[in-house]
Amino acid sequence: MLGLKIVLSILAGGIVLGLIAAGVTLLITARIEARYPPAGPFVTVTGGRIATIQAGPNPSRRGTVVLLHGASANAAEPMADLGRSLADAGFRVIALDRPGFGWSDRPGGAAMATPAAQADAVAEALVALGIGPAIILGHSWSGALATALALNHPDRVASLVLVSPVAMPLPDPGPIPWYYRLALKPPVAWLLSRTVATPVGLYYLDRAGQSVFRPQDAPPSYLEASRAALVLRPSTMLANVQDLLSLPEALNVQSRRYGEIAVPTTIITGDRDAIVPAARHARPLAGLIPGSRLVVLPGIGHMVHVVATRSIVEAVEQIAEPAVAP
Repeated sequence: MLGLKIVLSILAGGIVLGLIAAGVTLLITARIEARYPPAGPFVTVTGGRIATIQAGPNPSRRGTVVLLHGASANAAEPMADLGRSLADAGFRVIALDRPGFGWSDRPGGAAMATPAAQADAVAEALVALGIGPAIILGHSWSGALATALALNHPDRVASLVLVSPVAMPLPDPGPIPWYYRLALKPPVAWLLSRTVATPVGLYYLDRAGQSVFRPQDAPPSYLEASRAALVLRPSTMLANVQDLLSLPEALNVQSRRYGEIAVPTTIITGDRDAIVPAARHARPLAGLIPGSRLVVLPGIGHMVHVVATRSIVEAVEQIAEPAVAP
């Protein structure tokens, strides 16, 4: 009887702590959304809306550049430095929140986790906006998204600029500990995302931001300019996990088709990128896309578009010469 009372007391304590964490999560989420409201117009797609941030002349004689952000980010992240620089150079620039990120809806929930599914939504948004063929620029996770767009919706793509791209099959991580497997189960992931994940993520946000820049330092204004805290909302954290989990199998299938990409392609990476190593992704990808150009920047880590913005702008200007976009 005493043992049962102890178990019930622990259970009751856990429920109370969970309710407190859920309340804190709701408060943090409300404050994040109030601080970072939508920064541009929405476009309607099947099942929801895609949020955009736009800059530059419309129409532009230099063409349109579509910016696709990486994991844990949103449209403001590539727009903050790179997008504004491209707009200043005379391009029309449209950055999209990927489905489930920033202020975009997530039609279909977990079914939207693959690059191919997101490419369908992005293509539909570009059609609705009257954009295409355009220069598609994808960073990190969106290297897979940009190549999926070129493979499955070539009429929307004039050329590709792939920055620190995730594109090739990922190595087998080996046996996953039972507690990680449990945490990634949909019901548990849903529960964690609505209780402890947001407060813990907020605590580590600055350190996480610094870590993706190594060996460079993150600019002091990076977290604010990129509206990075938007990823801490429960629905976005869950979408982020789904996207990362879907990627290995999606890349196994998609990478077999890279030889079909027929648009001018520039791949830019840093030789110190420890997050998406060039030897594992950018270099073999360049060997698979016919006629692609590989640029490896010495001493640069993963955040090429922030720490070497001018190099990306020059690459876009060079590839834009034959590109046609509204």
